[in-house]
Amino acid sequence: MSRITAAPKTVVPKTTAQMPRNERRQIRPPEPTQLEPTKSEFGSHEHIMLVLDRLDLCYGHDASPPGMYATGEPLDGLILTLLSQNTNDRNRDKAYDTLRSILPEWEDVAKAAAEKISAAIKPGGLADIKSARMKVILDRIYADFGEYSLAAMKDWPGGRVREYLRNLDGIGPKTVACVMVFDLGIPAFPVDTHVARVSRRLGWQSEKASPEKIQDFLEAAVPPERCAGGHLNMIEHGRRVCHARNPQCGTCAVNDICRFGLGEAA
Repeated sequence: MSRITAAPKTVVPKTTAQMPRNERRQIRPPEPTQLEPTKSEFGSHEHIMLVLDRLDLCYGHDASPPGMYATGEPLDGLILTLLSQNTNDRNRDKAYDTLRSILPEWEDVAKAAAEKISAAIKPGGLADIKSARMKVILDRIYADFGEYSLAAMKDWPGGRVREYLRNLDGIGPKTVACVMVFDLGIPAFPVDTHVARVSRRLGWQSEKASPEKIQDFLEAAVPPERCAGGHLNMIEHGRRVCHARNPQCGTCAVNDICRFGLGEAA
């Protein structure tokens, strides 16, 4: 998931399509490998690390510090990710920018009528639901912290952060993981539709595995320092190559070690 660099103006990391052609990394064809995964080897440590290495050669997000897209205020990331639910990055950013231009402080948002918030975030979809959740979340945070901020969480252990955020209205595992890894620098591996699809096709989880199960697996299997970059690399691979329909297996850098690419049953 793309993240912002400053508030109120949202600046998300460029997608590859937005980059000048001379800045784009080329997708490299598979190199010869000694690994010929069997069913039991898909999802092994060696397999996972080889996939992560190859995807990073293509997209290079491992070099990005986990907090490079954070604003310094975790609440910004929480609301941004709430707005990302059931929409795309462009609509999410438009909703967030409009909200912060009209109501620049979270206290302003908390005290505003739900209708005013809903009108501001309409481009992101589900505006009435999201505005109601936003107000409940802001009220809860103020009651718990005495201010409209989650900065105190920077000193919390990961388990405590996860438990608190997971109990906020409308906040699920993916949103929690995004705030942890991008805004708090705590290792976590958010699983969106692209990460889930790539993980299943690689053979790391079954085709019926839930995003929550895939996230648990990735957070246990991927080294903490590679979670943020691995997440971003897998998203970009899902967008550029491993499409839901008509995946571009012929240009895929992991095609020769992918269960789907090798034509093996899940």
